[in-house]
Amino acid sequence: MKLSDSEWQIMNALWRGHPATAREVSERLPADIDWAYTTIKTMLNRLVAKRAVSERKRGNTSLYEPLVTRDKARRTALSALLNQAFDGAVEPLLHFVARERTLSDKERRELVRLLQEEDAKSGGKS
Repeated sequence: MKLSDSEWQIMNALWRGHPATAREVSERLPADIDWAYTTIKTMLNRLVAKRAVSERKRGNTSLYEPLVTRDKARRTALSALLNQAFDGAVEPLLHFVARERTLSDKERRELVRLLQEEDAKSGGKS
């Protein structure tokens, strides 16, 4: 499932705490986002239609809850980026990140640790 930039904002607010009302989602959005309440409700309804979010009623109030985990959404987004920008290959992505963004020492150590962990899981097979 592909999420628009606006839908990512709504999902991030829901992942921070759920279930949540539209008003609570609005309060969790970054300060530079000044959407009308009706805009937030429209986006929540779109996410319900996409089956990314569930809606249940408590009296007259709708409570929203993510049906898609953050990790699943990230995997989908990364897969789309890999396919569109890097012909589905990870190596060109890694080269691009290494050239275009300076990694801190902490980020480099974490990357090495993750690669070693994956190498150990696969028994050293690449």
